[in-house]
Order: sequence, then C-alpha cells, then structure tokens
Amino acid sequence: MEYTQLGRAGVKVSRIVLGTMNFGPATDEDEAHRIMDRALELGVNFFDTANVYGHAPNQGWTEQIIGRWLASRPEARDRIVLATKVYQVMGDDPNDRGLSAYHIRAQIEASLRRLQTDRIDLYQFHHVDRTVQWEEIWQAIDVLVGQGKVVYTGSSNFAGWTIARANEQAAKRGGLGLVAEQSIYSLVNRHIELEVIPAAQHYGLGIIPWSPLAGGLLGGVLGQAAESGRRAGPQMAERIEKHRPQLEQYEALAASKGVSPAILGLAWILHQPGVTGPIIGPRTIEQLEDAVAALEVELDDTDLKTLDELFPGPGGAAPEAYAW
Repeated sequence: MEYTQLGRAGVKVSRIVLGTMNFGPATDEDEAHRIMDRALELGVNFFDTANVYGHAPNQGWTEQIIGRWLASRPEARDRIVLATKVYQVMGDDPNDRGLSAYHIRAQIEASLRRLQTDRIDLYQFHHVDRTVQWEEIWQAIDVLVGQGKVVYTGSSNFAGWTIARANEQAAKRGGLGLVAEQSIYSLVNRHIELEVIPAAQHYGLGIIPWSPLAGGLLGGVLGQAAESGRRAGPQMAERIEKHRPQLEQYEALAASKGVSPAILGLAWILHQPGVTGPIIGPRTIEQLEDAVAALEVELDDTDLKTLDELFPGPGGAAPEAYAW
C-alpha cells in the first residue's frame, strides 16, 4: 500500500479510499465486515462514509454497520482514518438538513453514536449550504474540535471559489479550515481540472475523487456485455453508445497493458496532480483487491497522452484553458 498526507494535514492516509455507500443497500453486513477486514489487511486505512448512507427511510444504516464492526474489533479504530459527512436530509423536520450549527451539532452526536466512536477524523460538508454563513459553520466546528469530536474538516462537491471562501474565513478565525475536497472526477468527467483542483492545490486540500470509474462506464462495460450477452439498462446503454468509439480504444489499451479497464481508470486517477486517492465502493472483496492492484500500474507519457486524446479534459486550469 502507498500512503500520502491528506492535503496539508499531517495525517497519513492510504491512496485507495474505502467507500462504504454500498454497505447495507447492496452489500449485507457480514460481507461488509469481511470487506473492511480485508481492507485493513491490504493496508487501506482511509474509510469514508456519510450520515445519509442507507438512504431514506434508512439514513444511518451504513454508519451503524461500520459501528458494529468497530465495536467488535476495538483495535481497528486507531488504525483507520474515519471520515463521514453532514448536510443531507436526515428527517422530516425543517432543521434535519443543511449546515446550520444546530444541524451540525445534532448530526455529529448521531454519527458518533451510530459509529460507536468518540471522534470523527475527517468531518466533511457533503454539499455547500448557501443559506448559512461560514462564520456560523466554523464556530460550530471550532466547538467540536475543542471537544475532541472532530479532528479535521473537509468538503464535498464544492466549487473552487467556495473552497477559497471557506478557507479564507477559517484563516480569519485562526482555524485550519478544509484539508480535503471530495469531488466527482474520472476520465469521463474532468470539469474539476478547471477551478477545483487549482483551488485545492493552492489551499492545501487533498482531492478525493468519487465515481472514478464514471458509474461503471470505465469498468469494462463492452467486454462484460460481450461476455455475458446481457444488455445494459436504458441509461447505461445510452452512455455506452455516446462513448462507444472511445470505450473500444480504452478497453483495448487496458488489454494491451494486461490490466482490466477498471484498474486502468483508477491508475489514471492516481497519476493526476493533487489526488490523494480515489474512493472505491466495493460490493465484494474481489472488487476491493482489484482496486488496490491499480497502485502497481505505471502509466508512461505515451499512455497518459493516449488517454487524454480519448477523453479530453477542459484543457487545463482556468482561465488558460479557455481564454489564452
């Protein structure tokens, strides 16, 4: 396993992040526990979840599964960097959502109970809340840091200017501010290269890509369809047809390198500037092991150029990408 610092924070995290969104809805508890056990064996020490996972009406289900795993393996808690999130709708009350100090205070206590732990190592704002001032948000976080309930804070799905606003306000208060940004990022979706990655690098945030395989599009869909004879659902079928010429060359490149398309997609992400590590959401132990194998794949300049030509990015950072 490879490790790196989480942005400008001193803590070391694995370059593969264990995403847990499937735990509960798609992966039963016993299998989820086996996946977490195997992740530790492989050296994965960065576990990511969210208070909303399990989804309505089962919000908190995933945190509970992780909490029971931690309770049965008390030695594991100090071996992992545990991340969760706050913002999403957690009930019917008008205050059961967002980033108000009221909601943050209620949700940190609920997450701690479900996770059966005394602290959250990385507490992430799941989305920006444009109705709440950063002074209020940071005041709430300052209290939690002082109580030892939160160690670091991060963002998710933030714009570049929002990262700047958040960290400038934190600096005025003498706080550390955001140390990570969790964002959608893959060969198919490279929008964050314009503004988000430059902002994250400037303010010292580690980039944690979610959906690094574009919802399975980069996971070998053409080969899987040919092998199984099955047809994709309407939405995926539309995406496949849109990208078919690219996917044919992409899957051929993976075959020429002797790796699966999924491993190639993860390897590309791991070669991108500013990336801490991609979130992978395995439903099985085999999917976890495949993801870890991406760390062993070296892509040379020719490989990276080929992938850039197949899936062009925005042309670099703004404004050079479109104005110069």
